[in-house]
Formats: sequence, structure tokens, C-alpha cells
Amino acid sequence: MLDDIFVDRVYLARGRADLRKSIDGLAILVKEGFNLDPFSPNLFVFCNRGRDKLKILYWDQNGFRLFYRRLERGKFQWPSDSQSTTPIKITQRQLRWLLDGLSLEQK
Repeated sequence: MLDDIFVDRVYLARGRADLRKSIDGLAILVKEGFNLDPFSPNLFVFCNRGRDKLKILYWDQNGFRLFYRRLERGKFQWPSDSQSTTPIKITQRQLRWLLDGLSLEQK
């Protein structure tokens, strides 16, 4: 799903996001809520309240890509700190773990 793109960093939005937002709404959230550039070569990952759906926003040279992932069973192991608006920076490996239903911290 994400293997064919160049990514500098991966940012997780803390807490829950309104996944009714599409590309423009999520890009505004990145710019105004996180104070980051949505046109940078970064992935911005958002999770819904039920923790069973994700959206990933990515700028691809001349347009945005929006990836959507929904689990049929189970929940994503999403960080629960919703007090801060600063996104969490994770590695691409941690993102793969998250998409596979694993915790961000592996022993």
C-alpha cells in the first residue's frame, strides 16, 4: 500500500479524528492544528473514535493521496494521549506494525 512512495517522516494525530473529513479538511488540520506543512514528503495518520479506521494523507508531487484502512475485527493500537495536539513522530516500521494491528512498541 505504501511501499512505492518516498517518505521523510510519519506523524500520528493524537487522540481521535473526524474521518468524515476528506483531503482538504485533513490538510487544513495538518497545517493549522499541527503547524506542519501538508505538502512535505511526510505521512499524516489519523484514527477514528472506534479505532477501527485510519486515513493517511500524503502529498505526491502534484496531488494528494489519501489511503483508507478499515479493520473487520479488532482495533488499532492507537496512542491514547488526547490532551496534546502535537502529533507523534514514528518510524515507517512502526507504521507497518500499527497497520498490522500490533503495538507501536515491540520488545
